[in-house]
Order: sequence, then structure tokens, then C-alpha cells
Amino acid sequence: MQEIVPQIFIETGFPGVTLGAINWSHGLVLIDSPFRLEDTRSWRSALQNLGGGVDRLLVNLDAHFDRTLGTRAMECTIVGHEKMAQVFRNRPVNFKVQASISGGEWELYNGLGSIRWAPPEITFTDQLQINWTGTPLNLEYHPGPATGSIWAVLPEEQVIFLGDAVIPDQPPFLASADLPAWIETLQILFSPAYKNFLMVSGRSGLVIPTQVKAQITYLERLNQRLEALSASKAGPMDAENLVPEFMADFKAPPDRQVLFEQRLRWGLNHYFARHNHIASTENIDE
Repeated sequence: MQEIVPQIFIETGFPGVTLGAINWSHGLVLIDSPFRLEDTRSWRSALQNLGGGVDRLLVNLDAHFDRTLGTRAMECTIVGHEKMAQVFRNRPVNFKVQASISGGEWELYNGLGSIRWAPPEITFTDQLQINWTGTPLNLEYHPGPATGSIWAVLPEEQVIFLGDAVIPDQPPFLASADLPAWIETLQILFSPAYKNFLMVSGRSGLVIPTQVKAQITYLERLNQRLEALSASKAGPMDAENLVPEFMADFKAPPDRQVLFEQRLRWGLNHYFARHNHIASTENIDE
């Protein structure tokens, strides 16, 4: 666990997503959750050592399996965007983990068993402010990376938890994305309001402005190629043919190469099908 500013911590040691913890005298505000039960136990044990108040509030930055499979086991009140709640309404109450090819980290692990989803109990549309101490935590809707994607912003401490808006060194999740909105969302980070903020990626820990710019450039290239395919009346399988071109940007570790290729293939297929109103080759819930 790394303390990035006083009383604000991140954890990148568990598979899945970067976790956050804000240690206030009133209680802990947690950002996302591990998806393996043993990691949940370890994370909860580490949090007990922080002290602070007794209340617990967990913020899910979107509905991706990697950050929501283990949410119920955290035994917290859950906050998320209203569109995230809609995603959960379309999921079965109990989810039996099985092999998938969407490219999520959870797919690499066996023994996850059957999952009982924990949809958000508190939802919002545009912004929600949490005041548990003298400084606020703002939850803000920032569309683009996924359905109901949000940022957790601490304006006084100058920290932003970005979720999957910026994920360096690996392909983005595209299946439920909106590329033009995503690009516009990332450009906000270069406004004066966010100057000198510490930015926390939902997959890579702390990131810097050059990595944000690289993410924008990558998404712009991707959007241009997909728009050209749409104009040529291509199909989802043609979109999948872009995988080698857009995997070339990453030096994937050997144990992640196949996963990243699957993620990109799955995402391109579903993104293209959805934006062109074509039946996809697979069903998606993300």
C-alpha cells in the first residue's frame, strides 16, 4: 500500500484494478475492490491497520467485472453511477464464473466460484459530493471508457482516481466505450482546474500527463480507423483485423500477450457492431 498524499492510499499489488483508500476520521472511503476472495481478506486486513473511523463506503468507478466481482465481499455501502446500476439490473442476481474471452484480468484465475452481485445502493447522475471531513470528495460522471464511468476527485488534496480512462502499457477496454466522448473526457485533464493533480489510473497506479496524451493519441487513431471502416460498409470481423496494428503500441509481457489480444479483438468487434447497429458475434455485459 502506497500513501500518495497524507491519508490517501493506493494498492497495485492485487490482480485486477488499482485500489484506493481515503482514511478520514469519520471512516474509510474505498475505491473499487479486489476480485479474489483471498485478496479481499488481505485488503480488509490492511485497511484495519489504518485506524480512522468505523464507517465504510465503497465507490465503484464503473461496472467492469475486474472491479465489481468482489464488491459484495467488502461488506460496505456501495456508490456508483445510475447507468452502472442499470448494467446490474441486466445481470443475473447470481453469476457463475466461466471461461470468457473479453480480456479482463479475472479471466486468468480459476476458483472464483459463483458470484452474487452487489449493485450500488447510492447512485447519482452528474455529480455527488461526499463530506465526511473538512474536505470534500467529488464523484463525477465522465463518459467514454465504459457505461457509467466516473472519477473520484479530491480537489483539496489534488488527487483524481480515473478508473479505466487512462491505462498505459495495455490495450483499452472498448466493448462499452464511446471513443469521441472518451477523447473529450481526457482533454479535461489539461484544463487549469486539474493542473498539478496526482492522477491514479484504474490499472496502473499513478500516471503522468504524457501518458494521458499518449492515451488520447491512441484513441484518436483508433476512432479514425473505425470511422473509415464504417464508411466502407465493413463488418465487425473487419474491425477485428485491426488487432495487429493496435497491439503494436504495447510491449505485452508474455503472460499477458494472449489476454491483451483477446481484449482488443473482443472490444473492436463489439464497439464496431454497437456503433453501426449490427449484430455482434458475441453477447457482452460489461
